[in-house]
Amino acid sequence: MKHALITGVTGQDGSYLAELLLEKGYSVFGIMRRKSMADYGNVRHLQNRIHFIYADMADMASLIHAMRISKADEVYNLAAQSFVATSWEQPVATAEIDAIGVVNMLEAIRAVKPEARFYQASTSEMFGKVQEMPQTEKTPFYPRSPYGVAKVYGHWITKNYRESYGMFACSGILFNHERERRGLEFVTRKITNAAARIRFGMQENVELGSLDAKRDWGHSQDYVRAMWLMLQQKTPTDYVIATNETRTGLGALCDKDARRGNTRDRGDGL
Repeated sequence: MKHALITGVTGQDGSYLAELLLEKGYSVFGIMRRKSMADYGNVRHLQNRIHFIYADMADMASLIHAMRISKADEVYNLAAQSFVATSWEQPVATAEIDAIGVVNMLEAIRAVKPEARFYQASTSEMFGKVQEMPQTEKTPFYPRSPYGVAKVYGHWITKNYRESYGMFACSGILFNHERERRGLEFVTRKITNAAARIRFGMQENVELGSLDAKRDWGHSQDYVRAMWLMLQQKTPTDYVIATNETRTGLGALCDKDARRGNTRDRGDGL
């Protein structure tokens, strides 16, 4: 039985990844920050099947402890302050989690089990002011927010540990991916939540920004499968995961092609 350690396990992607790994027979460990009340978030239905470990991305000692307890064969770093707007309000906290937290996790792996395979959740926000269309694994980064900048650090430190220490470390540069477990601050959930509240007379309207803005939207369960596949390859590298189609926020909700099953298979499972 393989052991997997997931940071950010209570989030959207963490919960779907936990489900996938449990289905595949893994022993799943998830990192949680200690609070006055336990908050299982999106994995409440799995709380008796996941081994929870209290740790913090800003505390390397706690991550070393988590590695020793989990004896992880695979580590998926999904923990992040992931809302772009908040990164402007809390730039230092964003950097501590999304940038320094990555090197803390890598050092914990190197100290306890350097042969463990590592996945870093990178993001299309690193492209920011895009330098070419479409973006690929070789497109230069031009981040336009503290979140994007912090994620670029996490991405490059992962690459450096792979090349300098020979670690099996991959980064997945993921474009937008959605499901009902997405936070309410994100546009797809903002719209669907508002629609339900309007239907039941709980609010009158919903305010949005530009209705013409387009994004590449995929399905969360497809994307966590891609994370897992990255760590099953013979050699580690970085991957862009996207549908290669753009839609407006409303289009992503209405277009039948935005549903699961619209990702390409490259022949190696990715």
